Amino acid sequence: MNGFTLIEVLIVLAILGVLAVIVLVAVDPSERQAQARDTGRLNSVTQIGHAIQSYYSGRQGIYPQTGTWAQDLLSGGDLSTFPSGLSYTAGTTVACETFEQPGVDPTYCYNLDADYGAIVFAKAESEAQQEKCITPEETYFVFSTADSRAGTICSDGDPTPWASGSQTYVD
Repeated sequence: MNGFTLIEVLIVLAILGVLAVIVLVAVDPSERQAQARDTGRLNSVTQIGHAIQSYYSGRQGIYPQTGTWAQDLLSGGDLSTFPSGLSYTAGTTVACETFEQPGVDPTYCYNLDADYGAIVFAKAESEAQQEKCITPEETYFVFSTADSRAGTICSDGDPTPWASGSQTYVD
């Protein structure tokens, strides 16, 4: 006889189905999506941070105001469009309660200090990023004007601006 019996074909299909389920569980698509959104958050935080530095340089040492920071960057021409918000999975909230932007899917937060400059930050979502910090600290993507760089930090609350070189980055 040439060919396969129906039983042989069904057994092969069942084995392939089990393997497909194992691969899907191992890959964890929701974690991969969270990692992709985290990459977008870090890139946007960096872009906004550079715009804040540009704003500061073009206005003789004045940072955008906390209540209008996003609009200040747009109206000053330091950003042509504000990055869109990236929605978090259910149960994850934006780190700050004030000065968050944009209005839809608020993702980015801003803090200003007269001595240490400004920071813009977003809370990390993926487990891979959250594992970098010890509970109760959470992982944040931050751009600091004091350090002139973006990076990942651990904090047990909303990050606040710090003196240049005094913050430990975990990336």
